[in-house]
Amino acid sequence: MRGTTNYQMQLLLQELEPKVKDSRFWRRIVKDLNKPSRQRRVVNLYKINKCVKEGETIIVPGKVLSVGDLNKKVDIAALNFSSGAKEKIIEAKGKAMTIKELLQINPEGKKVRILG
Repeated sequence: MRGTTNYQMQLLLQELEPKVKDSRFWRRIVKDLNKPSRQRRVVNLYKINKCVKEGETIIVPGKVLSVGDLNKKVDIAALNFSSGAKEKIIEAKGKAMTIKELLQINPEGKKVRILG
């Protein structure tokens, strides 16, 4: 396995590396992020709206797309977002953040659900 050639992804994986030893949550995220880009998760907003409770924090180790509506206040961390998805999340009073931001806010990964 060659690993990713994306410099931003390499930096993120380096930052997550110390957490892998202690946390099963971050170990799972690193495993998903190490997959080839074609195999990474893609989640639409309608699925997030259907599967998530109000006020919950979720992580998508891939991309969030804007298909569907979001009518719950949800904090979503993802590798990247489509511009439409970001707008809809903010309109629903939620928060769209990067995985790196989630790592800084919640280093243990407590009360965060993986979706996708």
